[in-house]
Amino acid sequence: MRVGFLVTCLVDLMRPEIGFAAIRLIESAGYEVLVPATQTCCGQPGYNSGDRASALALAEKVIGEFAGCDYVVAPSGSCGGMIKTHYADLIRAGHPLHAQLQLLTAKTYELTDFLVNVAKLDKVPGSFTGKITYHDCCSGLRELGVKQQPRALLAKLPGVELAEMKHCEECCGFGGTFAVKYGNISDAIVTEKCQNIAATGAGTVVLGDLGCMLNIEGKLRRSGDYKTHVLHVAQVLAGEA
Repeated sequence: MRVGFLVTCLVDLMRPEIGFAAIRLIESAGYEVLVPATQTCCGQPGYNSGDRASALALAEKVIGEFAGCDYVVAPSGSCGGMIKTHYADLIRAGHPLHAQLQLLTAKTYELTDFLVNVAKLDKVPGSFTGKITYHDCCSGLRELGVKQQPRALLAKLPGVELAEMKHCEECCGFGGTFAVKYGNISDAIVTEKCQNIAATGAGTVVLGDLGCMLNIEGKLRRSGDYKTHVLHVAQVLAGEA
């Protein structure tokens, strides 16, 4: 079975090690991983900013690039949610690619959802020891139903102690272009998020979306916290933290 891996823009440009960790996890479950060399953006930034024309062009491109895959997996609930939830707003009934879109959305998964519900991974290759807290990223949680999947996988690491933070399901304040357009509001939200992280006493905050990672880590460092580790769940599960 071939899994098409949607690298995502942020992972490709800023933290490629997350992509390699995710691929290691998928391969450890027995799947062949295909990474289309021509892939770029899923179209979400343009879509959220009202540029439907560019978002549509990118959606059509994604459909073609992953047509030959049995599954499509993204290490991001944000990009996965764009495909499964919002492409339908761009490619509606009557569009030449509507049938292909339905096939794509049916086989697209966020990484931990795929590992738990499709691959049914019974063990993970990594090892990690310490207290962690988990932040539920908005798109994965609300658009894809990703909640227990990462926690179930983390529980397979015997050295992990999970300390749930207060309001773990609340936004970190990133929201893509929201953080740019409404900087003061975004800062207030991420300030509260970092306070809730600190209150758990965990040395590491784990999550499943790089945008949220960068936002939280940036605020922690600007606030003088250079000790709290901010890691993608793939890094922890693959033993590449």
